[in-house]
Amino acid sequence: MRAILHCDMNSFYASVEQAEHPELRGKPVIVGGDEASRHGIVLTASYPAKYRGVKTAMTLGQARRVCPEAIIVPPHYDLYQRYARLARTIYYEYSDLVEPFGLDEAWIDVTDSVGLFGGDVPLLAREISERLRSELGLGASVGVSWNKVFAKFGSDHDKPDGYLVVTPENYRQVVWPAPVGDLLYVGPATTHKLLQMGISTIGDLANAETWHVRGRLGVVGEMLVAFARGLDASPVKPLDLALMDADREVKSVGNGVTMPFDARDPQTARQVIWILGESVAQRLRALGLEASCVDVSARSADFTSCATRQTRLARPSNITREICATAFRLLEENWPLDAAHPLRALHVRASALTRQASSAQLDLFGEQERRMALGRLDRTIDDLRRRFGNDCVRRGSELTDPRLATLDPQRDHTIHPVGYLHGAAGSSTAGVAGTLDRPRGPG
Repeated sequence: MRAILHCDMNSFYASVEQAEHPELRGKPVIVGGDEASRHGIVLTASYPAKYRGVKTAMTLGQARRVCPEAIIVPPHYDLYQRYARLARTIYYEYSDLVEPFGLDEAWIDVTDSVGLFGGDVPLLAREISERLRSELGLGASVGVSWNKVFAKFGSDHDKPDGYLVVTPENYRQVVWPAPVGDLLYVGPATTHKLLQMGISTIGDLANAETWHVRGRLGVVGEMLVAFARGLDASPVKPLDLALMDADREVKSVGNGVTMPFDARDPQTARQVIWILGESVAQRLRALGLEASCVDVSARSADFTSCATRQTRLARPSNITREICATAFRLLEENWPLDAAHPLRALHVRASALTRQASSAQLDLFGEQERRMALGRLDRTIDDLRRRFGNDCVRRGSELTDPRLATLDPQRDHTIHPVGYLHGAAGSSTAGVAGTLDRPRGPG
């Protein structure tokens, strides 16, 4: 019987801000973008703000309407990463099997080490939570179970600063009555499909015929039935202290931004796409990867509609010009880009990643030679930016509108949770301050 903890630091970004600024403790704090310029959305909020109706992914204007007394602070991602590293260092004192799930969450497998700390798993969970509070000033909820899925359920259902133990003896009473949407990887779309099948609780899903759910949801349906039955046997992947992250295969690289004003013309949209696309290409090169697919997401100015379009590249690439030109072509072909259809948020992502080839086959028409020259130019610019900062070299197309010229996706990014599926291999995505790529915000 495994002993697995899931630690979830409550309202993480807001809690870090309160730890750094004690005068904010106990107050409704919102971490988001620039309220004056309408830039950004709610990344997370303290519990006093949540109790007043503030929710993750609200626009700052909406948040202000439901909580006029809220204190809005900009995000400081370097600070959040530092606190995440400190928290993981505490986890590592209890086990070498620590698997981060974003900055604010982690699984800890203490099966073989709990005996060193008295043998009481719930007591060990409390000790870790108390250390996070006393040493870092951060509250945390801890779930305890014999598998990762139910451990996460436990931390999600005893907030804030609590712990819930899910055992083979009580999971039918504790987990099964909960709404099916509370199970890991059952999002809104899947919930809707399950409800159409008459499955409304986790218990309903656990007792459903596997073939029936698989027929509607495919292989993921079979996995979700196993999750509901407590049959998750996935291991907790060890923490690499050198990287302070789990060893995972990178599946995608992306960047997004909620703009300080609406994009109402192709020129503005092109400027944003090139800023984001250049950051994506730069990070691909840093990882030694090339992408075969590029996709673009756009969200309307009123946040009521969002759509994504994807296309394949002629050949794998991490060349800035190819990534950016492809992304803008996708946007231009699928959105009107006029005053009647203003856009507020854009996102560029590269996927279907492969290792960068060490050599390339030349062609008769010089196309590959031209691409090699562009690659050398990109690497030269990357080197200059490493030495002197990202602002030392800027493209003219990225400076068209001075209101957007200060955007720096390489610097102002947030780390989002990696995927749980396929042996915990997941995506590595980042977004400019004020974006949201995760289904739920920290905490």
